[in-house]
Amino acid sequence: MQFIDEAKISVSAGNGGNGAVSFRHEKYIPKGGPDGGNGGHGGNVIVRADRQLNTLLDFRYKRKYKAEHGEKGRGKNQDGKWGEDTVLKVPCGTLVKDAASEEVVADLIKHGDQVIVARGGKGGKGNTHFATSTNQAPRTAEEGTKGEERELIFELKLLADVGLVGFPNAGKSTLISVISAAKPKIADYPFTTLAPNLGIVRYAEGKSFTVADIPGLIEGAHRGKGLGIQFLRHIERTKILLFLVEATSEDPTADYAVLLHELKDYNPTLAKKPRLIALTKTDLLEDKDAKKLKKLKFERGVSTIPISAVTSNNIDELLKAVWKKLQYSSP
Repeated sequence: MQFIDEAKISVSAGNGGNGAVSFRHEKYIPKGGPDGGNGGHGGNVIVRADRQLNTLLDFRYKRKYKAEHGEKGRGKNQDGKWGEDTVLKVPCGTLVKDAASEEVVADLIKHGDQVIVARGGKGGKGNTHFATSTNQAPRTAEEGTKGEERELIFELKLLADVGLVGFPNAGKSTLISVISAAKPKIADYPFTTLAPNLGIVRYAEGKSFTVADIPGLIEGAHRGKGLGIQFLRHIERTKILLFLVEATSEDPTADYAVLLHELKDYNPTLAKKPRLIALTKTDLLEDKDAKKLKKLKFERGVSTIPISAVTSNNIDELLKAVWKKLQYSSP
């Protein structure tokens, strides 16, 4: 399935129905009073989070959504039927924004969270409501009001416990394929991952967590360079960050500094999240290089674990560290 994490749509609520002008026509009562019913209210447009969905793909094919209009009022004091609401289902983690003002309308995180994004117009009053002592046969009724219209932007932010951060080809896709059932595309060239991958890791009986693998960052990503910038939103909700740094790099500590800098410039709160560092591809190191790794100093208080996803070296130790970190972290 194609992963779509942003969409722009227009919504129109239903118009309210007009009130009716009507008079009673009963046998032996030649001059019956007013009996015009009210118009029905227009339907609302509602956006609702649904755990069964994981993409905004449907909104790329259909961009305009309308709710039903309210019916006109009728004689014999019969009110018009209310218009049906239109409910748009989106994945949990969808941010709803007004396209014109960019104001956040709602952040739909949990299954069933919903918001009315366009309210239906009110039905007009029938002529019954306009009868007075001096005007007992009013020929006036109210028109229904127009439903709201607006353009919206949906932004999907994956809900995951752990966000993987690293340069292209740092081994994120390989790691997520080893520790979870996710099967991302893996190849030995940059930007293999063109869409976020979400994997569920079963750490132990009754213990599991979710991991989000986003496309690799490059220096300048916060300014729009490369592919990573458009996916950085997917790690904003994570509890912890797992930095993947290639052990075979000429300067792993410098690589880590660049990654951290990109996150700070994109969103300073990201750099405040609890984090771990995994030194990847240790199976490719020679003995002398492996000894140098032990002397590397990345950041005080941040655990560094050398791993190889290919040989599964230290993977259990990494998962243990991740699980422990998750127990003391919150989104």
